[in-house]
Amino acid sequence: MPKLSDRVGTFTDSVIRRMTRISDSCPGSINLSQGFPDFDPPKPLLDALSEVAYKGPHQYSVTFGAENFREALAKKVERTMNRQIDPEKEIVVTCGGTEAMMCAMMTICNPGDKVMVFSPFYENYGADAILSGAEPVYIPLVPPTYSFDLSLIEKGFKEGAKAIIVCNPSNPCGKVFTREELESIGKLAVEYDAFVVTDEVYEHIVYKPHVHVQMASLPGMFEHTITCNSLSKTYSITGWRLGYLIGPEDVIEGAKKVHDFLTVGAAAPLQEAAVAGLTLPESYYEELGKTYTEKRDYFLSGLDRIGLKHNTPEGSYFVLVDIQDFLDLPRFSGWSDLEFCEWMVENIGVAAVPGSSFFREEVNNLIRLHFARSKETLDEALSRLEKLGSLLKKLNRG
Repeated sequence: MPKLSDRVGTFTDSVIRRMTRISDSCPGSINLSQGFPDFDPPKPLLDALSEVAYKGPHQYSVTFGAENFREALAKKVERTMNRQIDPEKEIVVTCGGTEAMMCAMMTICNPGDKVMVFSPFYENYGADAILSGAEPVYIPLVPPTYSFDLSLIEKGFKEGAKAIIVCNPSNPCGKVFTREELESIGKLAVEYDAFVVTDEVYEHIVYKPHVHVQMASLPGMFEHTITCNSLSKTYSITGWRLGYLIGPEDVIEGAKKVHDFLTVGAAAPLQEAAVAGLTLPESYYEELGKTYTEKRDYFLSGLDRIGLKHNTPEGSYFVLVDIQDFLDLPRFSGWSDLEFCEWMVENIGVAAVPGSSFFREEVNNLIRLHFARSKETLDEALSRLEKLGSLLKKLNRG
């Protein structure tokens, strides 16, 4: 058999999706690993989808996005970007946020370029850099506040980094970057004539007093920012795979060509139906924030009651749980976080993601759970997780 490309040996399959497969193989397991809701999208989207099923469109739309979808999207984002967006020249509609990020990387990166990535990171970023021929350079986000050393970012730019990826709010740690932090990053990007590639899929899931600020909205930053986003989390339609890129015209012109040969275009009927979501009133996003605030507070209070240590996310719907107390016990001595997660699925009935898949640093004591679930599901998950608390007490006594 001929040798495969070198690049496929430099990263693994998605650990997140692997944990979903493991969860699916254990009947009755509650999947708190891969972040998708178990409740319905907004009714206007479902009604629109039902109508589109019979009226269409069912054939190709314009490759870089249906016109009415791009127009609705431009109108929506103008509120947060503080500028008018040209739906013809500054938007590319993609097959989910995953393709948006890959498309951005392939548009701006040449083989050998360096791209800075904050650690912890969403697992796709390193693979995206490698697949686009670039070298990822990792910048630590230091717990518990997940702060960063700006001098390391400047060092990266000085050494020729083409871009930095900023996930805001951050998956997996839930950090929401402050305006001051974004301004400091943006100032360096302008000074060194580099790009900031943002992933803002959790922009509407932010917990007070924290506020989401779009990098592209800052003075002088639209020309240096490629905004990657998706409808998946905001409208609970992760399976629709509708994402987009927004950026300056010359970047988007290149991205259109890359996107055209990656996937041709996003699903036409789903774009048509999703316009109903993009035109929802501001009250929808306020209610979404309240809903997830309630879920976060409810789930975290349950973890506290059980005695599981965790961080408090400022945004997104993920929480990092510290399992060091378990790993210190003889029962789990020498275990990796992946082994612990596999044991959890089989013995506790709850699926999590090992934290090591998100960190460049040696981290083995964290697992990621998500709380984008109905109250009934969260109640059952917490009930099962109580077994962890009971087990810890029992083994400590023993």
